[in-house]
Amino acid sequence: MSEASVRRVAVVGTGVIGASWATWFLARGLDVVATDSAPGAEARLREAVAAQWPSMERLGLAPGASPDRLRFEASLERAVAESEFVQENGPEDLEIKRALFHRLDDAAPAEAILASSSSTLLMSDVQSACAHPERVALGHPFNPPHLIPLVEVVGGRDTSETVVERTMAFYRGVGKHPIRLRKEIRGHVANRLQAALWREALHLVQAGVASVADVDAAIAHGPGLRWALLGPFVNLHLSGGEGGIKELFGKPLWRATQAMMRDLGDVSFSAVLDAEVADGVQEELAAFDVSDVVRCRDDLLLHLLRLKAEAGRLP
Repeated sequence: MSEASVRRVAVVGTGVIGASWATWFLARGLDVVATDSAPGAEARLREAVAAQWPSMERLGLAPGASPDRLRFEASLERAVAESEFVQENGPEDLEIKRALFHRLDDAAPAEAILASSSSTLLMSDVQSACAHPERVALGHPFNPPHLIPLVEVVGGRDTSETVVERTMAFYRGVGKHPIRLRKEIRGHVANRLQAALWREALHLVQAGVASVADVDAAIAHGPGLRWALLGPFVNLHLSGGEGGIKELFGKPLWRATQAMMRDLGDVSFSAVLDAEVADGVQEELAAFDVSDVVRCRDDLLLHLLRLKAEAGRLP
């Protein structure tokens, strides 16, 4: 089966991530069969797809794309019985995930790939519950999947190379930007990079260096603008002048930067810090309607995605 020929995807678990995945797959012209055991899951899913569909229309729909191609099945087994690709979005709990994949492995067609949206778990641990672990892979999106292109892909210890390649091809074929990890690591790549930034952000607040609002401003009105366009290494390369990153590595500024890296802080997590940060965020947002902030963020993100696609001159 060619990944370009995949027409039916099963979405297992329809919370925030699963519903967003369903919207994206539908917008790419696929048939989606969704399942979730939570009461009222179908109604919430259809509401989410309807709310997200205007964004898909602005980004551009594939031929035949329609919310009408969504079917909901209460039975997990029926939902995946004819699937060609399964996107699992269950709770981030290893034993729950293992039990879920055991059922998926029993019920899905032999050729179907079983991909997990897991943010932190290792596929080697998850796939050990399966009779056919070779078809289990990580397909970790970035939230919300119907807007953010990134998907992190890696196989577990027993995943076949062919399945990893097919998984990459599938995501690429539905308009995502997949990256392939060379080996498993807890939290994958993007979440670990985020965690490193959050740790230092919390440290700066805890140490009394800056307020919550000023830490946010330092990123949103500073390097975050560049990071939306280029990654950390290319940005560093462009900071090196004509000689680029190689020349930068030999300059006193880089030695000073290395010293700063060694000085990054550790955080003492506590209820006091939790309250200080939570209060700081509330204060920062006091003059705003949060729902308006979300709408504005998504609107600007749609503009940015379109501009980046039209420019086509960035790595």
